[in-house]
Amino acid sequence: MLIQKTFHDVPTKLSPNGRPIRIFVISPVVPEYPHAKFPGVVVFRQALVVLKHLEIYQVTGPVERFAGQIASHGYVVACPSVYHEFEGPEAIPYDTEGTDRGNKYKIEKEVAAYDEDATLSIDLLTSLKNCNGRIAATGMCLGGHLAAFDPRVLASVCFFATDIHSATLGKGKKDDSLIKVRNGDLNGKGELVDTHVPREGRDLIRKTLEDAKIPVSFLEVQAQHAFIRDESSKGRWDAALTRSLFTFLLEVFERTVGRDLGPRVSLNIEPEHVC
Repeated sequence: MLIQKTFHDVPTKLSPNGRPIRIFVISPVVPEYPHAKFPGVVVFRQALVVLKHLEIYQVTGPVERFAGQIASHGYVVACPSVYHEFEGPEAIPYDTEGTDRGNKYKIEKEVAAYDEDATLSIDLLTSLKNCNGRIAATGMCLGGHLAAFDPRVLASVCFFATDIHSATLGKGKKDDSLIKVRNGDLNGKGELVDTHVPREGRDLIRKTLEDAKIPVSFLEVQAQHAFIRDESSKGRWDAALTRSLFTFLLEVFERTVGRDLGPRVSLNIEPEHVC
């Protein structure tokens, strides 16, 4: 499908400078079908079995291209610029100074503000006339604790679950994703985690999800951090692996938000691990 890009400047309540959050929206375009409706996807650049933050550099070229690929498969995609407390919506450069800024912001931003940004992104998607209100989420890097806990998010796929196991994201009250999972607050489904998290962290994330009986596909791959980024990736970009995992993402989204299966009814049947 063809795609088009626009943006919305949305007021926030928690931004100390009153600056709105800019949310870029990339949508499918089907000529002669002006009333077509599509599922929505938040690319919030973060993740767990949750969705979140694709990078610490805001909406960069690689983020936009990643979102555009999703949109071209029939999804309305929202990409928020989440560092509006600190600067404008422009992408942060892939250089040493930009990396330092992004890493500084990710721990200075309040966790409640991350939550607000995720909520506003979902609010925007569900308000658009070309979105049918069925929402999924994806992201890569930075951590994870937000959108999948919103009951409107039906599924999520994440890449690089950074900082989740260590609960180091955010200022003051730290990220509490795993605590929320233990408390039964996770509505969405987790589907993908890679090897950027140390083994002990991966074991903790997987155990927490399984103990909470969250439907999760936990896939570990041999790759470096940011292997999906096709620009300034420090020699880490793996196009073949990216294509494989993007196919995984599409399968999850088509199965969960691409069609309406009705409410889930758990049969409470444990899988049999036998031939």
